Amino acid sequence: RRRASWRVQRALAQATRARGRRRRSVWRSGKRMKTKGPMLRYFGSATPPGIGDGGNGGGVALRDVKWGARALAAAEEVLGEHFGDDIAMFAFKVSPKGYVYVRLDKLTNRYGCPGIEEIENFNRLYKQKLDEIIERGEIPLDLALEISSPGAERLLKVPGDLDRFKDMAMRVQYHAEGDGLISDQMDGIFMLESVDIQAEHCVWKLADVNENRAGKGRPLNRKQKDWRLQTSFDAVMKATLYLD
Repeated sequence: RRRASWRVQRALAQATRARGRRRRSVWRSGKRMKTKGPMLRYFGSATPPGIGDGGNGGGVALRDVKWGARALAAAEEVLGEHFGDDIAMFAFKVSPKGYVYVRLDKLTNRYGCPGIEEIENFNRLYKQKLDEIIERGEIPLDLALEISSPGAERLLKVPGDLDRFKDMAMRVQYHAEGDGLISDQMDGIFMLESVDIQAEHCVWKLADVNENRAGKGRPLNRKQKDWRLQTSFDAVMKATLYLD
């Protein structure tokens, strides 16, 4: 029986429940190695994230890899057979060099982060499934696998993700609008106040975080508390969760 020659047996990146930050560690040939920086860089990707890129922007990116659809189907089978409705696939990506990236989203967690046990369990079951497929010659023998959570770096879809994370501070990059004109890109740390799906706009208020305060330990002043920003959905260029 042939089994996969896993260049990387496991690569787990889990955001801690309290802060939403990902832990990074890589296993190669049974030896644990610490690594710095985003794990996708370790696997050779330095492309800035975008919605639907198969990474922190979520979605599926098969990149015309012939065996990609089969590897995706196997991941979906593992989720459907062994996990509940609260675990979903946030992102899936493969590369021609044999890398497989899966990011799992826990819908009932504040930050969308599965527990380390859930990530390890999926990793084990998915490897077993891939071994069976490799045995039948449907995908390459030599693969590298990364299973992780989206982390706080996940790109939020506007307006799709706004309601889910409405109680959390977000870093928003946007184009200011007025008198039919669009300004240069601006950014701020906001809380969502309201969303109007029909009018396709949202209203933001300043988040009560250190970066917005006049001084350390001081709350927002009255003017800051009353300040509001209205943006159209199209004016929001990028939104991510913010960790103070």
